[in-house]
Amino acid sequence: MDKKPQLSNAPGPQSLAANQPAGDSAPAGLSSGSVFLLHCAGFVAVLAMAAWLRRMPVTADAMLHGYLQMTAGLLALVFAAVSLVRFRGARDRVALMLGFGFLLSGGMLVVSSVFFFQLLRPEPAQVLWAPLAWWTSRMLLALLFVVTFFVDWHFPRTRHPQGESAGALLAVIVLTYMISSAVERLWELGMTPSGTMIPSPQQLIPAVLLLYALVEARLRRIYADSAFDHALYAFVWLNFAAQLAATQSERSLDSPFLLVQCLQLGGYAVLLGGALLDNARLFEQVHHLAASDPLTGLANYRRLVDVLENETERTNRTGRPFAVLLLDMDGLKKINDTYGHLTGTRAIARQADILRVQSRSMDTAARYGGDEFALVLPESGEAEAQHVAERIREAMKNDTEEPAIGASIGISVYEPDGERIQKLLLNADKKLYKEKARRKAGRASEAVIARQAEPQN
Repeated sequence: MDKKPQLSNAPGPQSLAANQPAGDSAPAGLSSGSVFLLHCAGFVAVLAMAAWLRRMPVTADAMLHGYLQMTAGLLALVFAAVSLVRFRGARDRVALMLGFGFLLSGGMLVVSSVFFFQLLRPEPAQVLWAPLAWWTSRMLLALLFVVTFFVDWHFPRTRHPQGESAGALLAVIVLTYMISSAVERLWELGMTPSGTMIPSPQQLIPAVLLLYALVEARLRRIYADSAFDHALYAFVWLNFAAQLAATQSERSLDSPFLLVQCLQLGGYAVLLGGALLDNARLFEQVHHLAASDPLTGLANYRRLVDVLENETERTNRTGRPFAVLLLDMDGLKKINDTYGHLTGTRAIARQADILRVQSRSMDTAARYGGDEFALVLPESGEAEAQHVAERIREAMKNDTEEPAIGASIGISVYEPDGERIQKLLLNADKKLYKEKARRKAGRASEAVIARQAEPQN
């Protein structure tokens, strides 16, 4: 069944999340089989290390485990906030469900850390509740990922992501309560005797759920290849490995359990780092969209005004002038009427490409109207601006794509303590229309001469 990476029909910059380059999730040069074997080797190594740690005599440090648990809970709460911010910007339903889920999961981790601190003066009830509260938080996390990926994969389209997320979270809570209640009865009967191959078989329940979530996370990376999705996959991988290690824990706060806590904390750190990195990329993309023209990719009028203000301040401070070129395409209406609007749109894009190629990295090319463009040239005077204008005219003349394009160009130079930006643009605009009038008069004269040269019958 083909799956579309559309997460919501709600309005918004959905392309920020969906229009990312999809690719094979396997590293370059490695086949899927090789990646599978590497994953299996990693899991076996973690399990073997946990089994080896069972024989290590380590004094239980309840305070250390409590701080590790609390740190993981705080990281989960921070990730929840970052994930909800991602949903607001990208309309990613997975981010919404995980955001609400991690609010609950992080709260449970912080609460369960209290039980570990109470083990400093252990009582029978506290010895029971510390590992049980930790196991419940793990169960909640595993079910959260299972339900989230299941809904995302089987119900890709939605009009009410908030309602679906609330329903999914309610299902996670109910299932966690039912399974935890059943396991609590078994927990009261005691663990499997030490010395067996799997001294904590109850840890296999979250492990199986996390294995399913790991497969779903890998499938998600086929169509979503962002830093957020890579971090999500790494987080599930580390938590599945932690759950395998937890099966080797014979008692509370032993050596394998310390390994579990470290893997769990590392997973939260990786997840939060990936989410922050991806949010930074999304914010940068939003900033680019807000300051660029969607058709040509050049700066828009808002960005042009910002650049002009910065350049006037720099010129007033340093005394070095800058120039502005205004361009108005010739005959765009005729191109639209003759060839159609698609060709006219292509002509605008061709003009933008010429400006982009003929400008320096420090220059700013902008489209601030339908067929009007501007080019800001820092550290440039009249002579440099005229030279750039000639290069642009030559590039348009040498463009072999049909129909031919041309533009009238007006130049204005800003001197230290010169006129305001509006006056600067007005001067360039006046020169532009003077050139346009000259070009039109020249074409009219050529037409008259051509008619006079025709043979008379």
